[in-house]
Amino acid sequence: MAEHHEKKEESLMEKIADKIHGGDDSSSSSSDSDHDDHPKKSSSPASPSSMKSKINRLFGREKPVHKVLGGGKPADVFLWRNKKISGGVLGGATAAWVLFELLEYHLLTLVCHALILALAVLFLWSNASAFINKTPPRIPQVHIPEDPVLQVAAALRNEINCGLATLREIASGRDLKKFLAIIAGLWVLSIVGSCCNFLTLFYIVFVLLHTVPVFYEKYEDKVDDFGEKAWIEIKKQWAVFDAKVLSKIPKGPLKDKKKA
Repeated sequence: MAEHHEKKEESLMEKIADKIHGGDDSSSSSSDSDHDDHPKKSSSPASPSSMKSKINRLFGREKPVHKVLGGGKPADVFLWRNKKISGGVLGGATAAWVLFELLEYHLLTLVCHALILALAVLFLWSNASAFINKTPPRIPQVHIPEDPVLQVAAALRNEINCGLATLREIASGRDLKKFLAIIAGLWVLSIVGSCCNFLTLFYIVFVLLHTVPVFYEKYEDKVDDFGEKAWIEIKKQWAVFDAKVLSKIPKGPLKDKKKA
């Protein structure tokens, strides 16, 4: 009887174990089937920027507009990062243009009047200091470190030499397209200069620097898309001009030697 009872307990334990393992297998198989029925979703949805077609930036630009303008405080002023400073600079330039251009106030006259006013104030202050028991005015001395001046002079020298080398290369006629483009640009600039004087031209450039970059940064994609289409059309017209005109111009001996 005891052995029969032990056999019953063992068979009962085996049935319970089989049920447990069978339940685990069924749950695992159901989870696998559910996993197969429902395909895995992507963990991160595709961003709108990745779905956008890549737009070619103007002039092959890869850096942001702020970096193209040199970064730092000048770029902040041009891009209106601080509206008070940018507005003050543009307002000061506008006031100077109105003073010298519209009111026809000359620079030498302005400097002389400012110096007369400063000397008069200093004279009155120096002579009245004994009566009002105040110290006479102290005129500060200007101290400019030598190293920054030498660095600016060296950088300016390098830029001048680079400009002269570029001018020499253009004048040699090796690149006819660049030569014609420079001639056309200088001709357009001469026409603009004949319509207005240097101060007005400088003020127009100054206003453009304070308006065009911030407008371009705001509507960057639209402007680049339009610029890409315009550049494709310019290339087509240039190819026609090259085939009909430039290709018929006899080339110099320098290029023939290079090809040989």
